[in-house]
Amino acid sequence: MKQTSLLIEYKPSPCNPVFARHETFHPRFGWLKKGFDLAQKNPSIFLQDDALIQLGVGKNMVNSIRYWCHAFKILEEDTDISGKGRSSFPTEFGSKLLSENGWDSFLEDPASLWLLHWNLLKPTCEAASWYYIFNLFRENDFTNDDLIEALTDYAKGLKNSIADNSLKKDITCLLRMYVNNRNKKGFVEDSIDCPFNELGLIHLTEDSRYFAFRFGPKFNLPPEILVATCLEYASLENDGAKTIAISRLLYNLGSPGMVFKLTESAICDAIEKVAKYDRSISLSDSSGLIQLSFNEDPAKLSVNILERYYQGDRRWR
Repeated sequence: MKQTSLLIEYKPSPCNPVFARHETFHPRFGWLKKGFDLAQKNPSIFLQDDALIQLGVGKNMVNSIRYWCHAFKILEEDTDISGKGRSSFPTEFGSKLLSENGWDSFLEDPASLWLLHWNLLKPTCEAASWYYIFNLFRENDFTNDDLIEALTDYAKGLKNSIADNSLKKDITCLLRMYVNNRNKKGFVEDSIDCPFNELGLIHLTEDSRYFAFRFGPKFNLPPEILVATCLEYASLENDGAKTIAISRLLYNLGSPGMVFKLTESAICDAIEKVAKYDRSISLSDSSGLIQLSFNEDPAKLSVNILERYYQGDRRWR
């Protein structure tokens, strides 16, 4: 059985150009946990005729749950021993987060949603529209049509021809997944059952005609989670350096700054808070260049910080 380590030792492709694999469904409350638990017990669950009964949903939703579990990298595919297809096995990250004695088995801590959002977008991202919107799309205020037009231009640059309807489905799904304005006039809200609304990453503007990203500090994003993702991002660069510039953490494609829509002060504040009790990291200033410095392997430090966070070791508070 293949296992994906939390400690990535290579530089994977940032994005796999796939679209609309979600069957129009955004991830619902309980889906990731249910899909993980059943696959942990039976890796071929999604291949079985009674998957609809065991998951308690329709056929299209079964496919959607399977897709999201793989996109969030809590499950991964490998050839089934029966030879009937590709089964789904827990990744190391999925086991650490969602197993019986995992960090947050039932996703009760909003921090876990931020961690999953990061995992969705980090290499290799299996949701190309999500990767484009969070990393390459740079408009401050935008409409649904603006997103579709921009995404269409992006898709034209890819090798494979992408159906316009697939792009529209992705945009609709993404907005339902992240927009948290539930009572704004003019916005049809059917995403109240999506946990990722809690992140508040996208909102409707006052006149309800435009959407916008929320930039800056996020009240429910713990500094430990942010610093852990910064260290993991540094490990993905794989250049052996013991520092990474804050500007890279803020503006590089796939960086925490882009994925979480942060400001420089939000990243620096988080690093300073965690550095108060973790001497393995620090915020340094070298000739005017502000950097995150670390004296150990950043991937291992990232996991250590997550372990301490979920164990309740938050001495800076």
